[in-house]
Amino acid sequence: MAAAAAGPGPGSGPGGSPEGPEADAPERRRKAHGMLKLYYGLSEGEAAGRPVGPDPLDPTDLNGAHFDPEVYLDKLRRECPLAQLMDSETDMVRQIRALDSDMQTLVYENYNKFISATDTIRKMKNDFRKMEDEMDRLATNMAVITDFSARISATLQDRHERITKLAGVHALLRKLQFLFELPSRLTKCVELGAYGQAVRYQGRARAVLQQYQHLPSFRAIQDDCQVITARLAQQLRQRFREGGSGAPEQAECVELLLALGEPAEELCEEFLAHARGRLEEELSALEAELGPSPPAPDVLEFTDRGGSGFVGGLCQVAAAYQELFAAQGPAGAEKLAAFARELGSRYFALVERRLAQEQGGSDNSLLVRALDRFHRRLRAPGALLAAAGLAEAATEIVERVARERLGHHLQSLQAAFLGCLTDVRQALAAPRIAGKEGPGLAELLANVATSILSHIKASLASVHLFTAKEVSFSNKPYFRDQSPVTPVSTLCAEARETARRLLTHYVKVQGLVISQMLRKSVETRDWLSSLEPRNVRAVMKRVVEDTTAIDVQVGLLYEEGVRKAQSSDSSKRTFSVYSSSRQQGRYAPSYTPSAPMDTNLLSNIQKLFSERIDVFSPVEFNKVSVLTGIIKISLKTLLECVRLRTFGRFGLQQVQVDCHFLQLYLWRFVADEELVHLLLDEVVASAALRCPDPVPMEPSVVEVICERG
Repeated sequence: MAAAAAGPGPGSGPGGSPEGPEADAPERRRKAHGMLKLYYGLSEGEAAGRPVGPDPLDPTDLNGAHFDPEVYLDKLRRECPLAQLMDSETDMVRQIRALDSDMQTLVYENYNKFISATDTIRKMKNDFRKMEDEMDRLATNMAVITDFSARISATLQDRHERITKLAGVHALLRKLQFLFELPSRLTKCVELGAYGQAVRYQGRARAVLQQYQHLPSFRAIQDDCQVITARLAQQLRQRFREGGSGAPEQAECVELLLALGEPAEELCEEFLAHARGRLEEELSALEAELGPSPPAPDVLEFTDRGGSGFVGGLCQVAAAYQELFAAQGPAGAEKLAAFARELGSRYFALVERRLAQEQGGSDNSLLVRALDRFHRRLRAPGALLAAAGLAEAATEIVERVARERLGHHLQSLQAAFLGCLTDVRQALAAPRIAGKEGPGLAELLANVATSILSHIKASLASVHLFTAKEVSFSNKPYFRDQSPVTPVSTLCAEARETARRLLTHYVKVQGLVISQMLRKSVETRDWLSSLEPRNVRAVMKRVVEDTTAIDVQVGLLYEEGVRKAQSSDSSKRTFSVYSSSRQQGRYAPSYTPSAPMDTNLLSNIQKLFSERIDVFSPVEFNKVSVLTGIIKISLKTLLECVRLRTFGRFGLQQVQVDCHFLQLYLWRFVADEELVHLLLDEVVASAALRCPDPVPMEPSVVEVICERG
């Protein structure tokens, strides 16, 4: 039976056994194929070239929509052995039991919900049944009501028409009654001071009386009303001219007069005249606060009073004027703009006078708050009266005050800088106490930098108040589009250039002082009648002493500087009447009176080959450069003075001695000793050219005289 259920298999046959060699071969092939499919990751369907997944039309798919039990059972009987059939049955029974268990669990869990849903459906059926009955009764009642309404309308149709006619007649009679009572009503309103109510009564009846004025009764009413209206207009004008009330009451009077038909041009002039009087009182009060006798209030209080009094009143006048006299057109607007421009200029003048009193103060916080309120207050009139230019004028005042404050801070910084320089100068000029060193240049410079930096920070903090975000005018172009603060590099360059100019001026002044001594010593001496020199002139000693004093003074401030290599015989060199580049015997005949042209020629040749000396060359920030500049100016002056004099033999020798003395001491002060040699060479050579008998002194004698001093 098992064999029949399993069907014919490859290992079955007469007398055959499934455990034979023939049965093992297919099994081994299936295992090999299975291992290959596992290696390549293929299922049986993919290995056979079929698509993966169950066929939706397969009748043997238990979960498919086209499942057929007979086909499925027949397939199992044909393809599966008995053991597999038993396993399939067991598995199916287990699945059925599991499904039954799940179904029971689902029913148990949702039992209360099923019961509740059943009750709800039952109640809904009952409620809908009751609602249907009520809707039927409502429809019946509506039909009855409609029938009654139709019968009532048919019954009252004639009466409704008569009532409508009577209502129209009643309204007409009330209007006629109002017209006949109008004079008495107007009189009563005038007596009670209810001018607005009287004008409204007159406005309601004016068109009717004008239309039916040809009827005698209406004509009489119109005449009475005109008399009362004239008296009303007179009282309104009297009240308006008295001016005891405020701007709203004045505007109300003008509005009533316009409603009564009074000429607008005349009322416009009177309105502006009364407004001018009130605003001038505000300006007078502000001007009185600026007087010398009472103490002026602080600037913030002053601007608050001006803003609440004058500016507020001007806004009320402008708003009332534009509302009352809008029909005046551009001419009326221009008249109002001229009115506001005139009074606004007076107010701005008072504000500027008060702000001018704050220019000496150092604190900008109160001033900026006052300017902020002043600018904010003028926004409203600036919007109402754009043609008057009040907002622009206020902005100009704020900018002008800010510019003046900047100038004040700049002057303060300049004064602080001058004070620092004065302190430095006093510290440098103070006498030195023995054994106690004074402040050095680096320390003084650090003190100046610290002081200036603190003043700059304070000034910038004060100026930045004008550009704070909460300030109303901080977004104006003047406060946003200006160039930034001057860069530090620019300031340093300017300071360095200024220092260079000051140092150059100092060199020129000191050089001129020494030059003045040398010039007087040359011009006041008779060089033709001079005696044979026995010592160095006192002025040369004074020049060396002054130069040494300048060297000490400058050495306290500046470093030594760079010098060229000095020769070993700088202090031993003596001067003759010839250039240092020529031998005495070689050119001696050139200085005889018999050959003046040759002497000039030799001098010119010497200048061609000598190095050009720039007397007023730029001065560096070191001691050697400063002393070099002073000595160049002094020796150049000596040279030019010598060229203007005529020397005798002993006069020439005196110049030779003086120049040798200067050379002994001045070479150590300059950057290049050749510079001193060249200038002194030119001095001696120029003196020789101006000497009729150029006989020089022996170098050994010159040295003895200079050493003896």
